[in-house]
Amino acid sequence: MSLPTFINLYKDLIAIPSISSTDKSWDQSNLKVINQLATWLEELGFSNEITEVPNVPGKYNLVSTYGSGDGGLLLAGHTDTVPFDEAGWETDPFTVVEKDNRLYGLGTIDMKGFFAFVIEVLKSTDLSKLNKPLRILATADEETTMSGAQAIAEQQSIKPDYAIIGEPTGLVPVVMHKGHMSEGIRITGHSGHSSDPDKGLNAIEIMHLVIGELKKVQQIFKDKYHNEHFAVPYPTLNFGAINGGDSPNRICGCCDLHIDMRPIPGISTNELFITVKDSLKEIEKRYPNSVDIRHLHEPIPSYQCPAHSDLIKQAEIYTGNQATSANYCTEAPFIEQLGCDTIVLGPGHIAQAHQPNEYLDLAFVIPTQQVINKLIQRYCVI
Repeated sequence: MSLPTFINLYKDLIAIPSISSTDKSWDQSNLKVINQLATWLEELGFSNEITEVPNVPGKYNLVSTYGSGDGGLLLAGHTDTVPFDEAGWETDPFTVVEKDNRLYGLGTIDMKGFFAFVIEVLKSTDLSKLNKPLRILATADEETTMSGAQAIAEQQSIKPDYAIIGEPTGLVPVVMHKGHMSEGIRITGHSGHSSDPDKGLNAIEIMHLVIGELKKVQQIFKDKYHNEHFAVPYPTLNFGAINGGDSPNRICGCCDLHIDMRPIPGISTNELFITVKDSLKEIEKRYPNSVDIRHLHEPIPSYQCPAHSDLIKQAEIYTGNQATSANYCTEAPFIEQLGCDTIVLGPGHIAQAHQPNEYLDLAFVIPTQQVINKLIQRYCVI
């Protein structure tokens, strides 16, 4: 077998740029990463299905399977990375550099490097002993729209029993996290000369009223909802960006506000969206056709693995770490729509993600490989 060594698996993956960004000047296809993974997995005896993500040209998912039928284990991750600040990097982001017991490079923990761990474990696994299917899922655009994972959820072509998403959790099992909503509110007024403000309709003044109502919504979220597993135990509403007007001597004709909301498990994205819309009804009545609220991207639901799941129990045993929650968002709410108990568990720390000089601490190498091996044995060798 001519598969690369662990370190060379890492180097080969990181060397392939696969940035996902809403800025088209940064955005790249992930197909070369998908093809590289497919080549390695095919050499191990896996069968591959590569599909282009619907309505997202140049972005692809890979489902690689050993065995047949439903059930078994899914090891999942995304193939894209965030853009990088070249001035902040001390090394080439696309060249793995080993220094101070660390591997530096863009995607070393978030999260192309996880696939190197998986393939390294598979190289020494007797796959002929698997009695349940083992699947590897590699997705596109997790860092932006999560369109890859959403497509997998919609297709329902695989039905594993259990799924691991290898995001950097410090090998601590993450079993729930909040969702993510980005909403845009646009106020359309009537511009005019500032010498007589009453002859126009000032969008900034209406937005002032909107913000007042949304401040009340913040308090509603605090009073109505609670989940003790989170440091911030209620859904949040953050005022992220505002823009309006073009000159002090003109009545502002348009004002935009972007807000961020984070639903907790058990609370749907639609419930929070309706709460916001309802809070603005009186303003809409007072100023007809002036208030528009819309999703800036499709809402990402919150997620929670069933507390009684064997996967949580075994992950705690294998890692020696107690399961916890996370404030960041992953593909877990879409993967669990396949009908599988799902946890987030992988090497590296989230604090190193989306930062210059991203790195994997090599102390994670052996423990992570051991955990992956034990999970395969538990759920595929029955």
